[in-house]
Amino acid sequence: MEELVDVLNEKGMYTGKTETRAKCSKEGLWHKAVCLFIINSKDQVLLQKRSTNKKTWPNMWDVTAGGNVLAGEFGFQAIIRECKEELGIELNKNDITFIGSVISTNKKGDIINNYFNEYYIVNKDVDTTKLQLQKEEVSGVKWIDKEEIIERIKDNYNGITDKEGCWEYLIKYYEMSER
Repeated sequence: MEELVDVLNEKGMYTGKTETRAKCSKEGLWHKAVCLFIINSKDQVLLQKRSTNKKTWPNMWDVTAGGNVLAGEFGFQAIIRECKEELGIELNKNDITFIGSVISTNKKGDIINNYFNEYYIVNKDVDTTKLQLQKEEVSGVKWIDKEEIIERIKDNYNGITDKEGCWEYLIKYYEMSER
């Protein structure tokens, strides 16, 4: 059975309806999504490489973990679930810091994703050799230096997904943490 998400109106309010992710993407229905960045003690960010079978951004480097918020879920719950599913990393609510939100529209072919995005940070040293990658979603992971990821973002998302908003929040987080 396909996962259901809460359908929102264009202002982000719950409509009381749920739909499949596929229908939301086909019809451009508004719903919530989350993105997570894990940052280690060296200030590096953990990226995942999307698998070849992904409909959007196949084989591209992406945020540490993320996905749709399921019906009845809060964003932090989706982050905990997605991180466990995609990478095998166990998190709890106290590990997670909310850093912002933005709306976005991504159109790729016949897919229209209208999202209310929530962005989160986890400060954690993770041994990438011990991760359990969800093969349908993730083909690899790597740590990338702060300077390199900022350069890639500013260079028209060079080699990474062009998800507007989330990468800019990562830059803002880095800027704020330097103060």
